[in-house]
Amino acid sequence: MSPFFRVKLAKSAHKWQKLIKRQNASKPCIRAASRVKPAFQFSDKSQVEFLESNWSKPDDGIWEVRGGRRHFTHSKMMAWVALDRAVRGIEEFQLKGDVERWKALRNTIHDEVCQKGYDAGRKCFTQSYGSDRLDASLLMMPLVGFLPITDGRVLRTVEAIERELMVDGFVYRYHPDESAAVDGLPPGEGVFIPCTYWLADCLNLAGRRADAVAIFERLLELRNDLGLLAEEYDPKEKQLLGNFPQAFSHVGLINTAANLSHRQGPAARRCG
Repeated sequence: MSPFFRVKLAKSAHKWQKLIKRQNASKPCIRAASRVKPAFQFSDKSQVEFLESNWSKPDDGIWEVRGGRRHFTHSKMMAWVALDRAVRGIEEFQLKGDVERWKALRNTIHDEVCQKGYDAGRKCFTQSYGSDRLDASLLMMPLVGFLPITDGRVLRTVEAIERELMVDGFVYRYHPDESAAVDGLPPGEGVFIPCTYWLADCLNLAGRRADAVAIFERLLELRNDLGLLAEEYDPKEKQLLGNFPQAFSHVGLINTAANLSHRQGPAARRCG
């Protein structure tokens, strides 16, 4: 593959990830605004139309791995999130769009993820279609409202991640021994701080508040003297690793604080 085509693919994947995040954030923005400008409506519509043509393609996933493009379960789930938020925007805020077509596609993606992203042998969701690997991004399922925490498949996935990807109270993105196959890189990365916040949120939703609080307080202890966090942490060397400061980690801190501070926090409202 030529370098030019690789750049085009990377830009396309990056556009997909950006529009999904924007769709997920659009609902509270619309609610806070007294009026929705036509330009905003058109922007949302064009983004969903892009998603309609690209959601079924393999991609590099949330971690932008170098181990080859594939059908990542998290990517498909987040495509569902974008469509779900677009449909809700039409139904609740009278935005413009083909609601029936988007509802149908939303259902198609949901059915596909539940069928192809789930491993009946392991009795949990997996990193990508046809894989038996775990991935901490699957913790987002109940947090974005894809499936409720009470769903047995979700609970077993959370338990499997807690059992297999957790070390010293922190969570890896995926098993460190599998990093070469997943990411094309040698083993050795640290635990991932945002993923650990996601686990705390899931445990809180599952009624394990004490465990969630313990994880949250453990994460707070990782902050430096300015209260900042990196993206990773090395439990053995007891030092922060990777990008610093990392907004992803601080967003996780804020979200988990909100979820633990309210009986019906943001995650509980989305989980429904």
